[in-house]
Amino acid sequence: MNDILPIILSIVAALAVIGGLIPVLLKTRKNITQYPGTRDANDPVTGGGTLLEDAPVVPAECNAPAGVDLGDLEVTDVPDDVAGLETIQVETPLPVAGRLTRLRERLVRSNNILGKGLLALLSSDTIDENVWDEVEETLLLADLGTEPTMQLVDALRERVKVLGTRTPEQVKALLREELIKLVDPTMDRALRTDRHADKPAIVLVVGVNGVGKTTTVGKLARVLVAEDKDVLLGAADTFRAAAAEQLATWGQRVGVPTVKSDVDGADPASVAYEAVKAGIEQEVDVVMIDTAGRLQNKTGLMDELGKVKRVIEKLADVDEVLLVLDATTGQNGLNQARVFSEVVNITGIVLTKLDGTAKGGIVVAIQKSLGVPVKLIGLGEGADDLAPFEVESFVDALLN
Repeated sequence: MNDILPIILSIVAALAVIGGLIPVLLKTRKNITQYPGTRDANDPVTGGGTLLEDAPVVPAECNAPAGVDLGDLEVTDVPDDVAGLETIQVETPLPVAGRLTRLRERLVRSNNILGKGLLALLSSDTIDENVWDEVEETLLLADLGTEPTMQLVDALRERVKVLGTRTPEQVKALLREELIKLVDPTMDRALRTDRHADKPAIVLVVGVNGVGKTTTVGKLARVLVAEDKDVLLGAADTFRAAAAEQLATWGQRVGVPTVKSDVDGADPASVAYEAVKAGIEQEVDVVMIDTAGRLQNKTGLMDELGKVKRVIEKLADVDEVLLVLDATTGQNGLNQARVFSEVVNITGIVLTKLDGTAKGGIVVAIQKSLGVPVKLIGLGEGADDLAPFEVESFVDALLN
């Protein structure tokens, strides 16, 4: 019995130690996000600049400029094999060519009135003033805007007068030429996402609530990954509940890390700063920053958006400022674009929800008003339903 007693006491002591460690381990686990890969704990920004295979994420320390409140930041980049953590399988995004084909098909099937309505009117046996009034009304209903509408009607009047006899094929060719001119193929629609010599390209994504900014950032990350670019995401939308987790999930699906804060309402500028800093240290190709859905009439919030851009520029130039607009908002989207362009220099438009709507004319209206090209379009809810905007493909889809 005396021989057994020490063994029993040793077992009891070991169980007590294990019982004391369990709460500590559980508390630590709360700070670990389920994303593949993690970072060296010696890194002063994100818990590490070197991807490791089996090290947990540690809370980030803060190195933003003076006066910027950083909060608790982390990089969501954790190993798949951490026991007990749910993981999301990394997906292979569709190549850009595949997206374009699918988007063309969806736009052709959409119930647009811009092209089809004009084709019907201009194919009439007699084109009198009543028909021209209907043409003008059709263009205005499609949110083309007053000035572009007058420009197109004048061009069509002249061409129809010269053309004389009009077969359906002639009318379609005529409309195609004039619409392509109006949408303007000369505008530079290339995304500036090529890495610089010593720094990544920086993309800032802005827009009002509800237009799908976070989703657009996630979808654009897929586009860039399909182009073999290394991407890092910054979750600077610190006001909307679960925005950071939503963005991190998008990133995880294509193996892209996300810098985010664990503190609700943290300073967005600090998160953006740390994301860019981490991107520079990681030597990634592109850093994309998601921002809160600011209402264009909230002066304080718009000022804060300007601050985010200024803080980022302490580390690197911002290559793209993409404004996400919902095509169904029509002329209201144009008003939003004007306000945002006054706060940050908008370089391109991402137009979402273009399928099943008569608002395709907003493409022309925005470009005419701001001189800013539509660079990307979305025609659905799928993960790969975002693609570069191509003028001729867009016009052809309207007329088919």
